[in-house]
Amino acid sequence: MIDRSEKIVWLARLGFVARGVVYALLGYLALSSSSTQTVSSGQSGVLGYIQHIPGGVPILFAASAGLLGYALFRFSSAFLDIENRGTDAKGIATRTGHLCSGVLHLGLAWSALQFAIGSKQSAGDRTHDMVSTALGFELGPVALAIAGVALVTGALFQAREAFTLGFMRWVSPRAPTWSCWLGRAGYAARAVVYLLIGWSLLRSAWSENSSEARSVGGAILDLREMGAIHTAVAAGLLLFGLFSLIIARYRIIPDPGRKFHAARQALS
Repeated sequence: MIDRSEKIVWLARLGFVARGVVYALLGYLALSSSSTQTVSSGQSGVLGYIQHIPGGVPILFAASAGLLGYALFRFSSAFLDIENRGTDAKGIATRTGHLCSGVLHLGLAWSALQFAIGSKQSAGDRTHDMVSTALGFELGPVALAIAGVALVTGALFQAREAFTLGFMRWVSPRAPTWSCWLGRAGYAARAVVYLLIGWSLLRSAWSENSSEARSVGGAILDLREMGAIHTAVAAGLLLFGLFSLIIARYRIIPDPGRKFHAARQALS
C-alpha cells in the first residue's frame, strides 16, 4: 500500500510532467508567429490552448493534479526544508523562492481545473489589472519594487544555475548525460524572462504606471523585435519543457514524511 508521503512524491513527479508540457507548449507557441494571443497570456494561455485540442479535458485534469502535487512539493521544501537548504541567508532566500513557486503552481492547478470543467473558456493577461490594484494601496509601489528585486535576483540565480549546472545535483546520475544541456538552455531562457519581468515591475513601481508591467507572455512578446534573441529564448523555454519531462523520472525528491513527522513531534 502506498503511504501518503509517497503519493505526494508521485504527484510531484506528475507535476514535473505538467510543468514540462506547459513550458514546451509555451516555447513552441512563442516560435509560431500565429499564436500571439495565446503567448500573451503565458502559462494560463497554454492551459486554454490545451482545452481546445483533442483529449484536452483529461489532460487538463491530469495537469491540475500534477501542478497541485508540484505546489505541495515546493511548500514542503519551503516549510519543512525537505531538501535541507538550511536557515542561513541563502537557504531562506531559496526556500522563499520555493514558497512563491508553490503559490504560482497552486494558481495554475486551479486554472487547469477551471478549464477542465469548462467554467473558464478563455485566458487573458491580467498583469496590468493586478499591478494597478497593487498601486492603489499606500505601500503598493514598495511591494512591487520588492517583487521586482526578488525576480531580478531570481534571474541571477537562474543564470548561475545555467552556468554552473547546479540544478543537476538534484538529478539522478542515471539521467541521460545530454539532459544537462536541455536544462542549461532552459535556465538561461528563464533568466532572461525573469529579468524582464522583474525590471518591468521596478519600472511600474517607480512610475506608478501599471502599463509598464509584464507577465511571462508579455516579456516573451517584447523580445519579438529582437529577432534571434526571441528565437533563442523561445527555444530555450521549449527545451526546458523537455528537460522537465525527462527529470520527472530522474529528479531526486526527498520523502516529505520524515520531515513532517519530525516537525509534528517538535510541536507536540
